[in-house]
Amino acid sequence: QVQLVESGGGLVQAGDSLRLSCAASGRTFSSYYLAWFRQDLGKERDFVAAITGSGLTTSYADSVEGRFIISRDNAKNMVYLQMHSLKPEDTAVYYCAATRRVGLLRDSTRYDYWGQGTQVTVSS
Repeated sequence: QVQLVESGGGLVQAGDSLRLSCAASGRTFSSYYLAWFRQDLGKERDFVAAITGSGLTTSYADSVEGRFIISRDNAKNMVYLQMHSLKPEDTAVYYCAATRRVGLLRDSTRYDYWGQGTQVTVSS
């Protein structure tokens, strides 16, 4: 099993940058595929980005491609989401998720472990 704890959310202005962090507990961290999802009030939880266990391959939602970067540090059991050029529509609670299923999965139901979320609010 793995436990996930997100941090780094906050209130920023449009155009700003922000980096989210997710700390994972447990061994064999590198065996997990990791992802970031986000959920705004009253909406479904949407895929943002995913990364393989090695960190060599990533995948992004079209809405964040070119603005967000997912990365991981397996030595520190950490995964990050660097967000640039933030827009008001990026406002949401951001969740870190982990799975041992193979593939850069965009379906939230395929992830078995979730953090508690961190709020990101982008003002216009």
